[in-house]
Amino acid sequence: MKNICILVPEMAVTEAVSNPRYMFSAANQFLQAAGREPLFNVELIGVSSQVAVHDGYCSINTTRLTSQPSQMDLVIIPALFGDMSTAVEKNEALIPWILQQYHQGAEVASLCVGAFLLAATGLLDGKKCSTHWAYYQEFRETYPEVEVQDGSVITEEGRVYSSGGANSYWNLLLYLLEKYTDRDTAILASKYFAIDIDRESQAPFMIFRGQKDHNDEEVRRVQEYIEQHFADKITVDELADMVAVSRRSFERRFKQATSNTILEYIQRVKIEAAKRSFEATRKNITEVMFDVGYTDTKAFRSVFKKITGLTPIEYRDKYRK
Repeated sequence: MKNICILVPEMAVTEAVSNPRYMFSAANQFLQAAGREPLFNVELIGVSSQVAVHDGYCSINTTRLTSQPSQMDLVIIPALFGDMSTAVEKNEALIPWILQQYHQGAEVASLCVGAFLLAATGLLDGKKCSTHWAYYQEFRETYPEVEVQDGSVITEEGRVYSSGGANSYWNLLLYLLEKYTDRDTAILASKYFAIDIDRESQAPFMIFRGQKDHNDEEVRRVQEYIEQHFADKITVDELADMVAVSRRSFERRFKQATSNTILEYIQRVKIEAAKRSFEATRKNITEVMFDVGYTDTKAFRSVFKKITGLTPIEYRDKYRK
């Protein structure tokens, strides 16, 4: 029997508590239907018997308290809701319990922005981590010792797991289910819950927001220039001249402020414009490619797939109105 703990922190996303419980409970039913013994004992664990979740509009009854003796095989940290620093602060009492379970041999998995609470334990220091793409910048600033995996849906390192944004956590749950049971059970669960079992990237869902949450006004001015002139041929020397600093110094400042090199930023602005064009117009691949400043089809396709995880044709067919 595998003891599965689904933590119930304050400000948890309701579905990120109920859905893992639903999936492992359903897996028990699948196993029984196949003539096998149920494998999972699922507990909802918190610091109190009733925990206010989401934005306080409902609460969840726990089945066990952190003050009671327990030894878990898997601890699931659900996604949090609202301001992340506030959510982590409200749940600091859970951190020693998570660490205790890990040191007793449990695996620990965070769902989406539950990674903020997981990182607060220190278990991710020096390791890779997945989280929601919209929180990359905030996560990097809050936990600079953790390596965020851009676009990744599932990350695993040393009995610690994390998942990408929003419904990506279903892929981590299926990954763990397959690990504890077998491929056939995981496939059955994926069909039952209508989840693409082998999705590896959240890149197609990422929206590039320009990474302007920093205090370097000159870098921000260059970012705005790039966004207004992305279809033109822009050189790094030209951008450095705009702010009257050496190329090397400017490249360092730009990377520090945005977490992208200048070339990466230009590429991402171009590809974001291409994505919007594919979604909103009926232009063909070549027209969109020229519109965003590419003249080489192979280069455009390569960069587009690197950033989105899909080819231009795949993206257009998937998201065009």
